[in-house]
Amino acid sequence: MGKIVLVTGVARGLPGRFVRRMLREPDVDRVIGVDAVEPEHELGGAEFVRADIRQPAIGKLLAETGADTVVHMDVNGTPLGSGGGRGTVKETNVIGTMQLLGACQKAPALRRLVIKSSTSVYGGAPRDPAVFSETTPPKSLPSGGFAKDAVEVEGYVRGFARRRPDVAVCVLRFANILGPCADSPLAEYFALPVLPTVIGYDPRLQFVHEDDAVEVLRIAAGEPRRATDNSGTFNIAGDGVLLLSQAARRLGRPTLPLLLPALTWTRSALRFTGITDFSPEQVRLLTHGRVVATRQMRDTLGFHPTYSTAEAFADYVRDRGPGLLPPEALARSVDRLAAMLPTGRGQS
Repeated sequence: MGKIVLVTGVARGLPGRFVRRMLREPDVDRVIGVDAVEPEHELGGAEFVRADIRQPAIGKLLAETGADTVVHMDVNGTPLGSGGGRGTVKETNVIGTMQLLGACQKAPALRRLVIKSSTSVYGGAPRDPAVFSETTPPKSLPSGGFAKDAVEVEGYVRGFARRRPDVAVCVLRFANILGPCADSPLAEYFALPVLPTVIGYDPRLQFVHEDDAVEVLRIAAGEPRRATDNSGTFNIAGDGVLLLSQAARRLGRPTLPLLLPALTWTRSALRFTGITDFSPEQVRLLTHGRVVATRQMRDTLGFHPTYSTAEAFADYVRDRGPGLLPPEALARSVDRLAAMLPTGRGQS
């Protein structure tokens, strides 16, 4: 009998794609998709079970299906459609993960657990290292929003790993995922007609293409080349970095440099318009940036992204269409303005 894979959060686009990809794996017999909301997209031949992972019923589902692999993808920074606000998202991220891990602890058939996490666990501070490895402690722990949720989720996962040493646990810390179906606070930020920025800063950013995200999840959920190859914590990001100013040019979006107090007010206004996780942690990312090392991703996990950071962003731009200003004209204008200004612009 082949593997039985249970995937959470399948009403969203990326988990739905992952489910369809796993159905093509020769050693997979069944794929069960779980969500509190019925997906609008097709799940191929996968079974769908409507269940809320915040409720104890998830334990009964694990027992009934006999799943040996669980891929937890219901950890997100934005609500699904109009399905609640920040409070609902946090409950699903944190309480839902606690319930799921409690169910996994009692599931004797479970052999592999994959968690979709985020590089936001490293936080954002003025004295951050140039590059974070998986073992680099954050200078300042996230104080709220999705980043804090991710820190709490990883804490619960470490506790589970100690209680169930027989289960291979893989935590994937994704940089911001972009692509035609991107669903994240940063994707919503880049969709704004004008991009508010922090005056005097030009942060470095990394991205992962959604195709690469599906592929690395497949590798993490599959049989490893060696016993420990897909156990542990891994940073996942495309090669290279983009400055925020470069991203704005390629989008054709004008920027609005603001002092931090003004950006804080703008953050509140944006949250009112529906960007639910434009939190202080998002502001810190847009101030100090964040770059992670991906050597373990390549050497241990054996994953090599198809898209670089720049290529992932380019695919996102193609899907979104041109901004208010033609990118070429915007780039020339910014270059002329930069040549007139004194040097020494801050950068993380």
